[in-house]
Order: sequence, then structure tokens, then C-alpha cells
Amino acid sequence: MKVLHVYRTYFPDPPGGLQEAIRQICISTQAYGVQNTVFTLSPAPWPKVIERPEAQVVRCRSWAAPASCDLGALDAVYTFRQLAKQADVIHYLFPWPYADVLRCLAPSKPSVLTYISDIVRQRWLGALYRPLMWRTLRSMDAIVSNAPAYASGSPVLSDASLQPLIRKIPLGIDQNSYAMEPATRIFDKLGVSTEEPFLLFVGVLRYYKGLHVLLDAFQHVKGRLVIAGAGLEEATLKAQAVALGVKNVVFAGHVSDAEKMALLKACRGLVLPSHLRSEAYGMVLVEASMMGKPMVTCEIGTGTSFVNQDGETGFVVPPESPKALVDALNKLLTDQALADRYGRAARQRYEALFSGPALGRAYSELYRDVLRQPPVPKKYAPR
Repeated sequence: MKVLHVYRTYFPDPPGGLQEAIRQICISTQAYGVQNTVFTLSPAPWPKVIERPEAQVVRCRSWAAPASCDLGALDAVYTFRQLAKQADVIHYLFPWPYADVLRCLAPSKPSVLTYISDIVRQRWLGALYRPLMWRTLRSMDAIVSNAPAYASGSPVLSDASLQPLIRKIPLGIDQNSYAMEPATRIFDKLGVSTEEPFLLFVGVLRYYKGLHVLLDAFQHVKGRLVIAGAGLEEATLKAQAVALGVKNVVFAGHVSDAEKMALLKACRGLVLPSHLRSEAYGMVLVEASMMGKPMVTCEIGTGTSFVNQDGETGFVVPPESPKALVDALNKLLTDQALADRYGRAARQRYEALFSGPALGRAYSELYRDVLRQPPVPKKYAPR
């Protein structure tokens, strides 16, 4: 079975959580007889075709990216149509408005869509895009939601017209796809001792990650924090740390996969303080679960509270509450038995829900289900 995955960016361009989610879907479905191709855009698409272990990646030129929406030209449309003709199933990743345009021009093929996130910030552009969005969503054979809370809390996914199409499949990770040999030299580089418990944040430093609240909290946390990642907010956050006089926070910058594994293996727990629904899932939480680490997250009504279960695998606290973060983080740092118990539960939850076999089985069954479905009329009327 041939599946074409469609999203605006993919490796080897700068990595992100969604690119990793696509990679994991491709890796995990290979064991179930799925041959994967990824169609994407890139500002520098040379070479155009890249053979990667998980999939063939076909890239066309991204000529502009207004509001993070990469736009292609006629060659992208032509290339997409040729790939779509060869595919048995087309798998769209949402949101990417340019993909909605491609969908209108695609040959008739069974199609599924993984709904990653609502459009949160671009309200005016979102209003213009809405008719095309609803046309796309109602044309699908199935729509995947990654977590029950997100499906019920999303003003789009909760719409009655989409309920017959909704499938719930958590994003996951095939542990064998990770370089599990950690790069321990990172600790000397950062001046961090593994003999003392420390907490870890991993991710791109974006506006919705809640790191400004975390820095406020660390004025009163009895331990160290390593912030691994880079991004647009880095300079602002470093300036905030200096202004607060916070001495127990280390900015690691971008880290390699092996360095990330070393940090995850050694940390007492992972903290992801995202305070806005732009944090739809948090793949780093799955990574922490895979490594058997407890987590601290905020209740924002998305997949983060599905991966991290309050009182089972860690703490879920109110968003933008430094005091709640202080209480939760200090408990993990001072109570190793509690941290170990939550970590074991996180690993068990990973094996049951987020492992490679679980992910591959769920998506391969979905692809085969839509292939078996008889053609049905699609509703294209805009909302």
C-alpha cells in the first residue's frame, strides 16, 4: 500500500515536533506493509528527491511563507498531482492552507487528515480561509484527532457534521528510531552535574511555551532547570532571567538528538509549561514517557493532558500560575520515590498507547479502512 503524506515542511529542513510526528508515522507503518512518500515545500529544495529510511521525500520550492503558510508554484501542483496518482491513500496534515488548494486539484483518491491544531493566532486570515477549510474537512474519508480532549475542545472538531469522520489515534514514537546512546559530554559543556537532580525543558522557544512563567517560578524552585532549544524568544527569555536574578537556569541552546537523550535520561523530570492551545500535543512528552520520566504540564484543553495524566504520570497545573508550578516542581525535586512512581507509570502508558507498534497498527488499519470504504458523496458546502 502506497501512502502520500502532505505537509508544508519536512526533514532535512529545520526540525520540529510535527515533522517528527510524520517521521514516526512513516517508520511505524512500514512494519505493516506501508510504503511512504512525503510531499513538502522547502526554501532550498535541492536535491528535489531525498531517499530517507522512513520515506521518499519529494520537495518543491517554497516561494513565500506568510503566517507560516508555505506557498508553492505550478511545479508544486504538478508534482503533487503526479505523486497523488501513484498513491493508494493521501494523508494530509492540518493546518496547511496551501494543502487545501492542492486537495481541490487532487485526483480522486481515499484521503485522511490528521488534525494537529486549531488556527489560533491568525483570526482575520482564518476567517478568509474558513470556507476552504470546511470544504477540505468534509471531503475527507477520515479525520484523526490525536487526543480526546482536543477533539471535544476544538470548535472545529466538535462540529456535529464531522463526528462520523473522527478517529482518535495518539501520536507516538518508535523507540528503535532513536539513537539511544546518549552524548554525555553535554553535561561538562553546560556545567551541569548529574549527581544533583535537575528539571528539563526541551523545545523550540516560541511564544506559547509559557517559559516566561517558568522563569518566574524558578525564583522559588529548589533545583536547576536546563532549557534545551532555540527560537525567536531566546533573547527575551535570557534577558528576563538576568532581570530576575535567576541563577539556577541553564540555557543549552540547540542540542543534538544524542544530547537530548542524555538530558532526558539524567533529568528528574520534564516540564512543558505551555499556556496556549497552540501546544496541541507536545511530542517531547512522548519522548519523556518513553524514557520513563515524570512530567509537569498545564491544563490547556489539548493533548498535553492526555499524554501526561495528572496524579498518574506527573502533575497538570493551571496555566500561567507560577505558584502552582513551584509546588509541582519542588515535589518532583524533593521526593524521588514519587518521581520514580510517576516515571514508571509514564513508561507503561508509553508502551500501551504511544509506542511504535501501537502507532503503526492504528494508522495502517485506518489506511486499509478507507481503502475498503465504498465511494460516498462528499459535502462541500462551506460553514
